[in-house]
Amino acid sequence: MLLAVDVGNTNVTFALFDGDRLAADWRVTAHRERTADEMAVELRELFSLRGLELDVVTGVVISSVVPILNAALIEASRRYLKHEPVMVGPGVKTSVRVRAENPKEVGADRIANALAAYTKYGGPVVVIDFGTAVTYDAINAEGDYLGGAIAPGVEISLDALVSHTAMLRRVEPVAPESVIGRNTVTSIQSGLVWGFVAQVEGMVARMVRELGGSARVIATGGQASLVAGLTNVIEVTDPLLTLEGLRLIYLQNSDGR
Repeated sequence: MLLAVDVGNTNVTFALFDGDRLAADWRVTAHRERTADEMAVELRELFSLRGLELDVVTGVVISSVVPILNAALIEASRRYLKHEPVMVGPGVKTSVRVRAENPKEVGADRIANALAAYTKYGGPVVVIDFGTAVTYDAINAEGDYLGGAIAPGVEISLDALVSHTAMLRRVEPVAPESVIGRNTVTSIQSGLVWGFVAQVEGMVARMVRELGGSARVIATGGQASLVAGLTNVIEVTDPLLTLEGLRLIYLQNSDGR
């Protein structure tokens, strides 16, 4: 089975694929100070929850936006999973033509999202990944990655608001019934959640217009469910889109492994 690993700034997500079938998936909190041994212990525990052993893994593919963890990830794969991982980055085949000015700046997770979205839903397509940051990515009708936008995520926005004001406190990031808040808590929630919805709707409208006037819109990431149900511009929520993209990239680089 193929183990796909997507390392984000807040969470690490894992998916175990049996061919093209998803056999299991997990989401854990990302820790920037982890050794290969610690990673292996956590992975063994996650597998055991599903009645699995590490030796079911026949290949590993990794996407990481936290470079400090990469060496430990590679060592854990080699030592405990007995496989050389495919680390998505420069030099790895993806079949995605990147039209950005500097392709090396585009995160591996965004390339995986582009590949999976185009493969599953066709193009043109806009992918919104709700994580620590919110990324908007535009893929044209030919499957080319054109570029996108990066904005602060929901939690970052809330952290900034609370840490830079004397009288405002942290609230649960849920949508109040009314955009017009009647107290401090609902006012913060309105600005945070309904403000995010307005951002998504505005950004999608502008991107779709630049893509020619029509495009499918796919949401993914840990915070996708917070916004997706509050707007009709998001057509599909696909929480494992990045991991599916990693599976597709692995197939292009596995050399029969």
